Amino acid sequence: MQNPMFQFLAILMIASHIGLQGWRTMINNFAVEVGHLEGNQIGMVQSIREIPGLLSLLAIFLMLLIKEHKLSALSILLLGIGIGLTGFFPSYYGIIVTTLLMSFGFHYFETTNQSLTLQYFDEQKSPWVFGKLRSYAAASNIGVGIFIFFISYVFNYQQIYLIMGVIIMIVGIWGLAQDPSDKDLLPQRKKMIVRKKYWLFYFLTFMAGARRQIFVAFAVFLLVKKFQFSIQEVTGLFVINNIINFFLSPLIGKAIIRYGERRVLSLEYFSLIFIFINYALTGSKLMVSFLYIFDHIFYNFSIAIRTYFQKVGDPKDIAPSMAFGFTINHIAAVFIPALGGILWMVNYQIPFFAGAAMSFISLIAVQRIPAKR
Repeated sequence: MQNPMFQFLAILMIASHIGLQGWRTMINNFAVEVGHLEGNQIGMVQSIREIPGLLSLLAIFLMLLIKEHKLSALSILLLGIGIGLTGFFPSYYGIIVTTLLMSFGFHYFETTNQSLTLQYFDEQKSPWVFGKLRSYAAASNIGVGIFIFFISYVFNYQQIYLIMGVIIMIVGIWGLAQDPSDKDLLPQRKKMIVRKKYWLFYFLTFMAGARRQIFVAFAVFLLVKKFQFSIQEVTGLFVINNIINFFLSPLIGKAIIRYGERRVLSLEYFSLIFIFINYALTGSKLMVSFLYIFDHIFYNFSIAIRTYFQKVGDPKDIAPSMAFGFTINHIAAVFIPALGGILWMVNYQIPFFAGAAMSFISLIAVQRIPAKR
């Protein structure tokens, strides 16, 4: 696609996922092997990581001072700074500080990325664009996974984080010099928007954030802590996972266009019930690897929540609603990893059973979306 905004977002998306995937791939091993963190501390780090997501609403006010696409690029620059500094501060509090920097950059980019996609592409194109951008993200995840797999034999954590951080910062600086905006685009409201008619979007967004954090905070930690996955094994699993998603993500976007949001989201939540239950019960290293892959595949279905909003929302409400939605998404995300970390110390199965219950509630709620005709 030759659309300047699509190309702009695609490049920034690749950079953001180089940072996020690189951080996620190494952080559990880095925290355990170098920082000597325990389960409750990992849970607290993951909770703190979501605070910038909770504050995504502030992006509305930042847009009063800076254009939305400039905020996207600035966010990528901040992400790179946080990633680059991670390896220099291996203590518990050092990881917290660098995680906050990284997270502010990633979450504010995701907020503007979702908003710009819905503004610049109509209902028949936006699911495909979201899917295509997810495909590019998967490709970048593959690249960084292969990179870490081989370079981890030569360089230490500090050096790897620094290399990735510098690359991301360069992309952020490039983005600040670009202007892919359309001057004739409908202007967005620069204030907080909360409307009763958007209640289902708010609820599904909240539940998606809650159950997602169980996966983010504890699925990989389960691999490392219980099944003793090495950094190379975790990285190899990430690569396999993203090869699958590279091909599937555009198809998911097309499925939303063809079958509608209700069917796609129903399939996601129905499947997640069984995935979370099996996380809690399996003792097989092979099985837990497959569960992780399927979990990540179904995560991509969540773009249907945003395309549902595009169909029911006022076009002028897109930017503030995406920011508010991102905040809602992270309300539960701030306390669930910390609470889950405490429950993990009691019984590691509890967080995963909670994820199954959340998926069941979401399955019921999503039936309120009108069926596609």
